[in-house]
Amino acid sequence: MSIGHTLLGLLESGPRHGYDLKRAFDEKFGHDRPLHYGQVYSTMSRLLKNGLVEVDGIEAGGGPERKRYAITEAGITDVGQWLATPEKPEPYLQSTLYTKVVLALLTHRNAADLLDTQRSEHLRSMRILTDRKRKGDLADQLICDHALFHLEADLRWLELTAARLDRLREAVTR
Repeated sequence: MSIGHTLLGLLESGPRHGYDLKRAFDEKFGHDRPLHYGQVYSTMSRLLKNGLVEVDGIEAGGGPERKRYAITEAGITDVGQWLATPEKPEPYLQSTLYTKVVLALLTHRNAADLLDTQRSEHLRSMRILTDRKRKGDLADQLICDHALFHLEADLRWLELTAARLDRLREAVTR
Protein backbone atom coordinates (compact mmCIF):
# COMPACT_ATOMS: atom_id res chain seq x y z
CA MET A 1 0.00 0.00 0.00
CA SER A 2 1.25 3.46 -0.79
CA ILE A 3 0.98 5.34 2.47
CA GLY A 4 1.71 8.64 0.74
CA HIS A 5 -1.10 8.20 -1.75
CA THR A 6 -3.47 7.06 0.98
CA LEU A 7 -2.71 10.15 3.08
CA LEU A 8 -3.15 12.35 0.00
CA GLY A 9 -6.51 10.73 -0.66
CA LEU A 10 -7.58 11.39 2.92
CA LEU A 11 -6.60 15.04 2.48
CA GLU A 12 -8.94 15.46 -0.49
CA SER A 13 -11.87 15.84 1.93
CA GLY A 14 -10.14 18.83 3.54
CA PRO A 15 -7.03 19.97 5.42
CA ARG A 16 -5.93 17.94 8.44
CA HIS A 17 -3.22 17.77 11.06
CA GLY A 18 -0.83 14.83 11.11
CA TYR A 19 -2.58 13.42 14.17
CA ASP A 20 -5.94 13.53 12.35
CA LEU A 21 -4.42 11.83 9.30
CA LYS A 22 -3.01 9.03 11.45
CA ARG A 23 -6.34 8.53 13.20
CA ALA A 24 -8.26 8.46 9.88
CA PHE A 25 -5.72 6.07 8.32
CA ASP A 26 -5.81 3.70 11.30
CA GLU A 27 -9.62 3.77 11.38
CA LYS A 28 -10.06 3.05 7.66
CA PHE A 29 -7.00 0.98 6.74
CA GLY A 30 -4.78 0.22 9.70
CA HIS A 31 -6.77 -2.17 11.86
CA ASP A 32 -3.98 -4.72 11.76
CA ARG A 33 -1.05 -2.39 11.05
CA PRO A 34 -1.56 1.11 12.43
CA LEU A 35 0.79 3.86 11.31
CA HIS A 36 3.47 5.22 13.59
CA TYR A 37 3.43 8.96 14.10
CA GLY A 38 6.96 9.21 12.74
CA GLN A 39 5.82 7.51 9.55
CA VAL A 40 3.02 10.05 9.11
CA TYR A 41 5.28 13.05 9.64
CA SER A 42 8.13 11.76 7.47
CA THR A 43 5.63 10.99 4.69
CA MET A 44 4.06 14.43 5.01
CA SER A 45 7.51 16.02 4.87
CA ARG A 46 8.26 14.17 1.62
CA LEU A 47 4.88 15.09 0.14
CA LEU A 48 5.49 18.73 1.09
CA LYS A 49 8.94 18.67 -0.51
CA ASN A 50 7.45 17.16 -3.70
CA GLY A 51 4.73 19.82 -3.88
CA LEU A 52 1.85 17.39 -3.36
CA VAL A 53 0.73 19.04 -0.10
CA GLU A 54 1.13 22.46 1.43
CA VAL A 55 0.96 23.77 4.96
CA ASP A 56 -2.50 25.25 5.37
CA GLY A 57 -1.90 26.63 8.85
CA ILE A 58 0.19 26.29 11.98
CA GLU A 59 -1.23 26.24 15.49
CA ALA A 60 0.80 26.82 18.60
CA GLY A 61 -0.12 24.83 21.63
CA GLY A 62 1.28 23.37 24.82
CA GLY A 63 3.64 21.21 22.79
CA PRO A 64 5.21 21.46 19.38
CA GLU A 65 3.52 23.49 16.66
CA ARG A 66 0.77 21.64 14.83
CA LYS A 67 0.86 21.91 11.05
CA ARG A 68 -2.34 21.53 9.11
CA TYR A 69 -1.76 20.06 5.66
CA ALA A 70 -3.82 20.56 2.51
CA ILE A 71 -3.53 18.69 -0.77
CA THR A 72 -2.38 20.67 -3.82
CA GLU A 73 -3.67 20.34 -7.39
CA ALA A 74 -0.53 18.32 -8.14
CA GLY A 75 -1.43 16.04 -5.23
CA ILE A 76 -4.97 15.56 -6.51
CA THR A 77 -3.60 14.69 -9.95
CA ASP A 78 -1.08 12.27 -8.41
CA VAL A 79 -3.79 10.45 -6.39
CA GLY A 80 -5.99 10.24 -9.49
CA GLN A 81 -3.18 8.66 -11.49
CA TRP A 82 -2.40 6.22 -8.67
CA LEU A 83 -6.05 5.20 -8.36
CA ALA A 84 -6.32 4.68 -12.13
CA THR A 85 -3.21 2.47 -12.29
CA PRO A 86 -4.06 -1.22 -11.78
CA GLU A 87 -2.12 -3.10 -9.14
CA LYS A 88 0.13 -5.82 -10.47
CA PRO A 89 -1.24 -9.21 -9.42
CA GLU A 90 1.19 -11.02 -7.16
CA PRO A 91 1.87 -14.44 -8.66
CA TYR A 92 3.62 -15.80 -5.53
CA LEU A 93 6.28 -17.51 -7.62
CA GLN A 94 8.79 -17.18 -4.78
CA SER A 95 6.64 -18.75 -2.09
CA THR A 96 8.32 -19.52 1.23
CA LEU A 97 5.90 -22.40 1.67
CA TYR A 98 6.93 -23.97 -1.66
CA THR A 99 10.58 -23.55 -0.68
CA LYS A 100 9.94 -25.33 2.64
CA VAL A 101 8.21 -28.25 0.89
CA VAL A 102 11.07 -28.71 -1.58
CA LEU A 103 13.71 -28.42 1.16
CA ALA A 104 11.83 -30.94 3.30
CA LEU A 105 11.91 -33.35 0.37
CA LEU A 106 15.58 -32.66 -0.38
CA THR A 107 16.57 -33.20 3.26
CA HIS A 108 14.41 -36.33 3.62
CA ARG A 109 12.05 -34.74 6.12
CA ASN A 110 8.32 -35.38 6.18
CA ALA A 111 6.85 -32.88 3.73
CA ALA A 112 3.34 -34.26 4.33
CA ASP A 113 3.60 -33.28 8.00
CA LEU A 114 4.76 -29.82 6.97
CA LEU A 115 1.72 -29.47 4.70
CA ASP A 116 -0.64 -30.73 7.44
CA THR A 117 0.79 -28.26 9.95
CA GLN A 118 0.42 -25.44 7.45
CA ARG A 119 -3.14 -26.49 6.64
CA SER A 120 -4.00 -26.32 10.35
CA GLU A 121 -2.50 -22.83 10.60
CA HIS A 122 -4.45 -21.65 7.56
CA LEU A 123 -7.69 -23.05 8.99
CA ARG A 124 -6.99 -21.34 12.34
CA SER A 125 -6.44 -18.02 10.56
CA MET A 126 -9.63 -18.54 8.56
CA ARG A 127 -11.65 -19.12 11.74
CA ILE A 128 -10.29 -15.88 13.25
CA LEU A 129 -11.02 -13.91 10.08
CA THR A 130 -14.50 -15.40 9.75
CA ASP A 131 -15.29 -14.38 13.33
CA ARG A 132 -13.94 -10.88 12.69
CA LYS A 133 -15.98 -10.68 9.47
CA ARG A 134 -19.18 -11.68 11.32
CA LYS A 135 -18.69 -8.93 13.90
CA GLY A 136 -17.32 -6.25 11.56
CA ASP A 137 -18.77 -3.46 9.52
CA LEU A 138 -18.87 -3.59 5.72
CA ALA A 139 -15.27 -2.38 5.34
CA ASP A 140 -14.03 -5.05 7.74
CA GLN A 141 -16.12 -7.69 5.98
CA LEU A 142 -14.59 -6.82 2.61
CA ILE A 143 -10.98 -6.86 3.84
CA CYS A 144 -11.63 -10.16 5.61
CA ASP A 145 -13.15 -11.60 2.42
CA HIS A 146 -10.01 -10.58 0.53
CA ALA A 147 -7.80 -12.39 3.03
CA LEU A 148 -10.12 -15.41 3.21
CA PHE A 149 -10.11 -15.84 -0.58
CA HIS A 150 -6.31 -15.86 -0.55
CA LEU A 151 -6.25 -18.41 2.26
CA GLU A 152 -8.74 -20.59 0.34
CA ALA A 153 -6.44 -20.51 -2.68
CA ASP A 154 -3.52 -21.48 -0.45
CA LEU A 155 -5.54 -24.40 0.93
CA ARG A 156 -6.28 -25.62 -2.59
CA TRP A 157 -2.55 -25.44 -3.33
CA LEU A 158 -1.75 -27.37 -0.13
CA GLU A 159 -4.18 -30.14 -1.13
CA LEU A 160 -2.83 -30.30 -4.69
CA THR A 161 0.76 -30.40 -3.45
CA ALA A 162 -0.04 -33.13 -0.92
CA ALA A 163 -1.59 -35.21 -3.72
CA ARG A 164 1.54 -34.73 -5.85
CA LEU A 165 4.24 -35.15 -3.17
CA ASP A 166 5.59 -38.41 -4.57
CA ARG A 167 5.95 -36.92 -8.04
CA LEU A 168 7.51 -33.74 -6.63
CA ARG A 169 9.98 -35.81 -4.59
CA GLU A 170 11.07 -37.61 -7.76
CA ALA A 171 11.41 -34.36 -9.66
CA VAL A 172 13.49 -32.49 -7.06
CA THR A 173 15.76 -35.36 -5.96
CA ARG A 174 16.94 -36.46 -9.41
